[in-house]
Amino acid sequence: MKILAFAGSTSSTSINRELVKFVLKDFQNEEINLIDLNDFSMPVFSVDLEKKGFPDEAHNFLKVIEDCDVIICSLAEHNRSYSAAFKNVFDWASRINVKVFQNKPMLLMSTSPGGYGGGNVMNTAKTFFPQFGADIKETFSLSKFYENFDLESGVINPEMLAELKMKIENFKNQVKTND
Repeated sequence: MKILAFAGSTSSTSINRELVKFVLKDFQNEEINLIDLNDFSMPVFSVDLEKKGFPDEAHNFLKVIEDCDVIICSLAEHNRSYSAAFKNVFDWASRINVKVFQNKPMLLMSTSPGGYGGGNVMNTAKTFFPQFGADIKETFSLSKFYENFDLESGVINPEMLAELKMKIENFKNQVKTND
């Protein structure tokens, strides 16, 4: 199984990237492509720029999705929505292929320092991603990242860890069923 993994953030200290990396430990026997949104930096989308053509990075983003079997991502929440960096990549890619996620099974996550765990961006993504070709199989939000996550150990809250492990197993079983 080829896994595409990413955080919806360009921060060098992204807590969402840390969550993705932790989850990927449960997929060690799979082929993993952990991408960095910084590698897909493009001008801010506008119809004026679109008339001049699409950036190679937008095509490259769609290609890494095409080449995977499943997607694991964790979205950063900025002011109750997607980060500007992720939204820009998404905007450009969706103008090339409205089914950005190409009907790939997805484990969708979010985390934040606050008690809602990126719940606003999670709710938005759960509503809209399926319209853009995401087959969301499982979701997980980790609240209070700095209290519930350790960079060495990962998720340290026992209840949250149990929930995450259950959702990872459910995701794996659903993906195997769809093979």
